[in-house]
Amino acid sequence: MAFTFAAFSYICALVLDAFLIFFSIFHVSIHLKFYRHFVSDRSVRRIIAFDELKTDYKNPIDQCSSLNPLVLPEYFIHIFFNLMFLIAGEWFTLMFNIPLIAYHIHRYLNRPVMSGAGLYDPTNIMNQDVLNKCQREGWIKLAFYLLSFFFYLYGMIRSLISS
Repeated sequence: MAFTFAAFSYICALVLDAFLIFFSIFHVSIHLKFYRHFVSDRSVRRIIAFDELKTDYKNPIDQCSSLNPLVLPEYFIHIFFNLMFLIAGEWFTLMFNIPLIAYHIHRYLNRPVMSGAGLYDPTNIMNQDVLNKCQREGWIKLAFYLLSFFFYLYGMIRSLISS
């Protein structure tokens, strides 16, 4: 059993992917309207971010100001551990992640014109099509990051066992 840079890359990717899962949960809307009555913690209540916009529970400016600071850290974290996979020569894992990296770059280059960094414009977010697109994007990213987490776990075990 050898501890290689590939194994280290997978371990880092597992930890960082857990953060990305939490970032995507903040973007996802879970339609549990009764849930907000039982939970008072602000960080847990962010899980239902876009549902709060749909039901006018939170105004768009507050919602966008809480979501926009998460965009660039999510992108940098994802690119960071993919650079580690590039250095480690984990080509299949890198190819697995390139479509999402390309989507992140495309999405950021085509973002609304705003004064700060981020993707969510308070004047545009209340549009039903934009809101549905943001929800769908959040669910797809959550599924991708969950699938990636188990794939990285497998890759870590495989790289630790092989010598």
